[in-house]
Parts: sequence; C-alpha cells; structure tokens
Amino acid sequence: MNSEIDLLLTTTSAISAETDLMLAVRLAREAGELLLALQTQALQDGTPAAELKSLGDQCAQDYLAASLADKRPQDHVLSEEGADNQRRTAAQRVWIIDPLDGTREFSEGRTDWAVHVALWVSGRLQVGAVALPGLGKTLGSAPQQTAPQRQPGPLRFAVSRTRASNLVTELASRFDAELIPMGSAGFKAAAVIEGVVDAYVHSGGQYEWDSAAPVAVARSRGLHASRIDGSELLYNRADPYLPDLLLCRPDLATEMLDGIRKIGGTIAQTKKN
Repeated sequence: MNSEIDLLLTTTSAISAETDLMLAVRLAREAGELLLALQTQALQDGTPAAELKSLGDQCAQDYLAASLADKRPQDHVLSEEGADNQRRTAAQRVWIIDPLDGTREFSEGRTDWAVHVALWVSGRLQVGAVALPGLGKTLGSAPQQTAPQRQPGPLRFAVSRTRASNLVTELASRFDAELIPMGSAGFKAAAVIEGVVDAYVHSGGQYEWDSAAPVAVARSRGLHASRIDGSELLYNRADPYLPDLLLCRPDLATEMLDGIRKIGGTIAQTKKN
C-alpha cells in the first residue's frame, strides 16, 4: 500500500462507512492487483496476446461491476466493457470506469497500463482513482493536494509509443519540447499528475472512460484539464464519445491552448476504432 492510500485511510479512520473516494481507490487498486496476477501467470503460460486482452478486460469488468453493485447498488455504471443503459443519463450518480486501460501494453507484459474508477455526481466528476499496478501505485483525488513542481530542462509531452499525432509533434516543435513515448491514456495522464511530464495532448478520439478518472485526480491537484479548444469536458452524456483532451500544469494552459489554436488543432470528428 503506497503512502497516498495510507494517508487516505488514516485521515478517514473515524468514518465507519467507506466513502466514495475510499471505494474508488480500493476498487481500482484491487482490480489492478487481480490484473497483475493474471498478466504474470498468463505470460508464464504463454497465453496468446489476443486471449490475454480478453481475459484482462473480462476479469476487471466482472470484479468492478460486482463490487459496485454490492457497495453502491442504487448507482449507475458506464463502462468500456459493459452494456450501456441510457437510464444513466437521468441519474444523479454514475460510476465511469475503464477496467483495463491499455490492453495492448497489458498483453505485451509491459507496465504502462492502468485501471480507472471515477464517480460523476449531478453534473461533475466527484472522485477518481487511477491504479498503475505495474508501478505499485494508486492515485486518488484526495483534496488539498498541489500540482507537481516544474522540473529543470525542456518541456516534456507524453505521447503514444506507437504514433505521435501531427498536432503534438508540431506543438513540441513550437515549445522546443521533448516527446516522451508511453502506453495507455491513464498512464500518460498519471505522468502529468506526478510531474514526470508537463503535458498530455490527445486529439485522436477517446471516450469518457478514457479520461474521467485521470481528470478527477488531475483536478484535485490543481492541474488544467479541458478539451483542446479550451471548452469544458462533459461527462455522462448520451454519447460517451469525448474525442480530445488537454492535461497540463496550470501555468502552461494558456500557452498550450494558444499554440493549439495557431497550429490549427480542431476537435476530432472521427471516432476511434
């Protein structure tokens, strides 16, 4: 158990019921532990990558769905791996989860994948947790945390390890920034949250579950999170497609948005496959 979770449990020890934040952190962490054990065993057994992807998705989905049904039976759930019940759009409380963010990295035995658990309440993200099982960490949206300090050297932008977008490449050139390849969306967002990189810009298509938990955690630390045109990130919509994201240190937000505008970055219109 890492120090953030120790602090969380210590400060809430007087509360008999598990708070939403405590639940989000615990479920993300425990789902991650299940996935890590599955990954280790499957790689030892030589399980094909395609099969391991499916096993991972189903394992984490089953655990999170059952746990939320048990602990928050009146709440609704929007999940990448579950059937979407549109009744959630009229609900006051909706859990937005990505049971396994980064199936490719997971199936390859890498560590740069994540588990996302977020709670949306009456129009806004209330809590979020991002588990990074390969690193033994779980990041939660505990209040009164501060943004990471700027590290010396050039700016660093998190990018896909397989395909850096033209927008990010041009932004990096404009800011003389270094591109840092890494895996899943949650892992890239966590790199901003922890100060490993300065910004994460995505314009190639995402869904609400890709960003909800990372955005909740990032905002709890005072980081900037918006769409790439500066507009608000909206969740629990009838169509969960949320195609782009800017996550960065607050002192960079205005310059980043201006740079995106000048380069001609636009809201993505094509859904990712």
